[in-house]
Amino acid sequence: MTDLHVEVVRVFTDPDGRFGNPLGIVDGALVPESDRQAVATALGYSETVYVEDAPTGTLRIYSATAEMPFAGHPTVGAAAWLHATGHPVDTLHVPAGPIAVTRSDDIFSVRADTTWGSTWDWHHLDSPEAVLTADPTTYDAGHTFLWSWQDQSRGIIRARAFAPAMSVPEDEATGSAVTQLTAQLTRNLHVIQGTGSHLHTTHEPPTHATVGGRVRIGSPRTITI
Repeated sequence: MTDLHVEVVRVFTDPDGRFGNPLGIVDGALVPESDRQAVATALGYSETVYVEDAPTGTLRIYSATAEMPFAGHPTVGAAAWLHATGHPVDTLHVPAGPIAVTRSDDIFSVRADTTWGSTWDWHHLDSPEAVLTADPTTYDAGHTFLWSWQDQSRGIIRARAFAPAMSVPEDEATGSAVTQLTAQLTRNLHVIQGTGSHLHTTHEPPTHATVGGRVRIGSPRTITI
């Protein structure tokens, strides 16, 4: 049995550093590939990143149930963490392909193909109140994204996402989903998701979008493997 150190960041916080989706970050050299899924499942986050090579930004991403070729909140969180630890990369390398990274003040963004990520069932509701009062137990399979305009003229959306297919009853902030929504609506968006996480997107037709937000360093964890 070995103690494994896990860094934790919160991705897509609000401007005051609240909320955000927790992300586990692990040195890939410390965990054999055969054990990585078990570690990600034990950590219980929507995703965990294994850093294969920090100077080049090479990553592997695992949900609680499977390895993922791309996901938004892990790549944004890893980009910010690498910058904070002395590796300010301008490109991340994940199984889906190279991911451009940009920074504007305290917002880190990644550029992705909007066809990447999970397939979602989209539900456009009439009001933010309808989104906020939705019962997560109603969505017990697959991937469901609820959204409503909060301020259509300014591109502000209120959203929630449910992903029981990945053992995530409700996902606090879902980067790849909002890139897909950006492509559907063909405009830049400011998405407020979950309890109050903030995601910012830009539409880059024909096939790409960026998603970004603020990242706060959290308290590390230790688990036994």
